[in-house]
Amino acid sequence: MGNQKKSCVEKINKLIEKNKNQLIQDYYDFLNFPSISSESQYKEQVLNCAQWLKNYLKQMGFKVDLWPTSGHPVIFATDMEAGPNKPTLLIYNHYDVQPVDPLEEWLSPPFKPVLRDGQVFARGAQDNKGQCFYVLQALKLYKEQYGSLPINIKYCIEGEEEMGSAGLSQILKTKSEELKADYLAIVDLGIKDPKIPAVTLGIRGLITMDVEVQAAKIDLHSGSHGGIVLNPIHVLVEMLHKLRDIKGKITIPGFYDDIVELSPEDRTKVSFHFDVVDYQEATGASSGGGEKEYSAYERAWLRPTLEINGIWGGYTGKGFKTVIPAKAFAKISCRLVPNQVPEHIGQLVANHLMNISPQGVQTTVHVNQGCGKAVRANASAKIVQAFSKAFEEVFEMPCEFIYEGASIPIVTELTEACGGEVILVGLGLSSDQIHAPNEHFGIDRLLKGILIMSRSIELLDQ
Repeated sequence: MGNQKKSCVEKINKLIEKNKNQLIQDYYDFLNFPSISSESQYKEQVLNCAQWLKNYLKQMGFKVDLWPTSGHPVIFATDMEAGPNKPTLLIYNHYDVQPVDPLEEWLSPPFKPVLRDGQVFARGAQDNKGQCFYVLQALKLYKEQYGSLPINIKYCIEGEEEMGSAGLSQILKTKSEELKADYLAIVDLGIKDPKIPAVTLGIRGLITMDVEVQAAKIDLHSGSHGGIVLNPIHVLVEMLHKLRDIKGKITIPGFYDDIVELSPEDRTKVSFHFDVVDYQEATGASSGGGEKEYSAYERAWLRPTLEINGIWGGYTGKGFKTVIPAKAFAKISCRLVPNQVPEHIGQLVANHLMNISPQGVQTTVHVNQGCGKAVRANASAKIVQAFSKAFEEVFEMPCEFIYEGASIPIVTELTEACGGEVILVGLGLSSDQIHAPNEHFGIDRLLKGILIMSRSIELLDQ
């Protein structure tokens, strides 16, 4: 690479300023589409959003295909002009968004973007259209400045991430040749602090279960039958309580057996700093959950969990109805760490619940599909070093390594399909209210994202 390309940041930044008004308008156009993948009434709008992206990428000089799936299409775009002697980077984003309920809590219509105090408010503003859009702009402006990209780019933008990525998952085995790449960048993550750059070295896996406890054929009068029959809500609560001990350790036999711990060397590279006061102010919640012997971010990033996501039964309407319900229900999820197989863990949980279920009730546990394995990147990999350096240069301060406690199930499958080294990056903040009313994303982070992506692909050629 010539000296004129030693760093593209200054030149790309000038292009951003020159094209800023059009850039923001294009971002708003992207956000205008109500591309809610999980609600069938929006199918046409989801397809319109996919077509908009296809046309946008074509205008940028990419070869673009719409891959049909069992659900919404996947956009697959390529620019392989750098040639076979240059590395190939596969980039992943998604164009679908979450539902907007409760609509009455939005301060402005969710699909009519509004700028307030430097933040764009709209559904998808951050997750994931904002992060997708700065990738688009990085590729577009780099080509405008230099005429071509320094490396080969493959770009996968799916339309079902918010509902489990089933469509993309089903076609991956038939698309391994098209997806083959040296590196994979998942641009759907975030940073802990708006002033501190960070790249993510791993995410946890996921498995979910539905539990049903039945104690009678029908709901029973609590006066006539109270003290005689087993109450399934009491039974279910007691069973769930037994899944963890007083120190927060999960009591299911074999649950921790396959865990691969982070090495001491890798541990020293990670920032585990956790501000208890800031956390409590932001969430209104205590940070005292999980396994007591570990710090907050160790519990959130490096340890598996078992959480009760919902529990119900009996009468829950207004007023009072004195019944002993026939059935009680719960939803359980486990976040998993490397080497834990989701299906195996789900079965361990199910078997244990069946074993501790008392006589006189019928317990059923359904282990759900759509699980995902944990992913952990190599901190020394070239792609990690390239992105961390780009973050440092744009933020003008050292880049931290962090992990993410959440899950992106498709990441493992994409990594296996492309065969490349993976990095997980993004500029989201926990305060962006993704999946909630008034989702927002800062214009400052949108512009930084353009610079970071531009510089990263440049560094992968050095």
